[in-house]
Amino acid sequence: MASEKETETPDQIASSQPTKGGEENPDTSLFPQSARRFRQARARKTYEALIAAAAKLFAERGFDATQTPDIAQKAGVSVGTFYRYFSDKKEVYIEAVRRQLTLAHGHVMDRLTPDRFVGKARRATTQEAVRVLLDQVLNHRQQQRVFVEMSLRDEDVAALKVEYDNAARQRLAELFRAICEPEVVPDAEATAYIVYTAVTECAYHIARVTADGTPVSQKRALAALTDLVTRALFADADANAA
Repeated sequence: MASEKETETPDQIASSQPTKGGEENPDTSLFPQSARRFRQARARKTYEALIAAAAKLFAERGFDATQTPDIAQKAGVSVGTFYRYFSDKKEVYIEAVRRQLTLAHGHVMDRLTPDRFVGKARRATTQEAVRVLLDQVLNHRQQQRVFVEMSLRDEDVAALKVEYDNAARQRLAELFRAICEPEVVPDAEATAYIVYTAVTECAYHIARVTADGTPVSQKRALAALTDLVTRALFADADANAA
């Protein structure tokens, strides 16, 4: 009901406008831009509630079926309050997706350190990395479906996808240079591109994000991809040891 919606005084409205600088509410992009901070905790709470509500609705309904009044209602605020923080639903979608991608990037890449690729631990670590990459898509199927669809029709979302993919491939290339013999992997950048694309595209197809189905189960795909990546990165005999 309208009486239950959050309302703000003129002073609160003025203080809700994000400004540059500060550490209260750091930017969540892979490549940090201007940070946001709010002079009132309530304003920051409203901003975060709108992003959380939008992320949930976009995942459930898709982009086109989600409207700004839906987001405002889900967040417990008025439509007018929504427009004090975001110009339109696309802006809040971009922010929600950026946060999700940044978290996913850290979840996968932060655990891929050179010390974990030693001897027989190589295969186990490779399998874990492949599994996590698969899970990022398979555990968030609807979000990924919406993201892929949006990236094909909106240049800003497409740019965000390119930004994320490039960051992931760059981290993989750096890792491959550190853990692989140059004669086995002479071109770490190209190898990173192939490995990342193989795993993520496989996940998209299993999740039916870009295809109607697949005869290969997630378990079989994980085993096959682990074998493929391990052989590509490590040529010695112990690389495929259990």
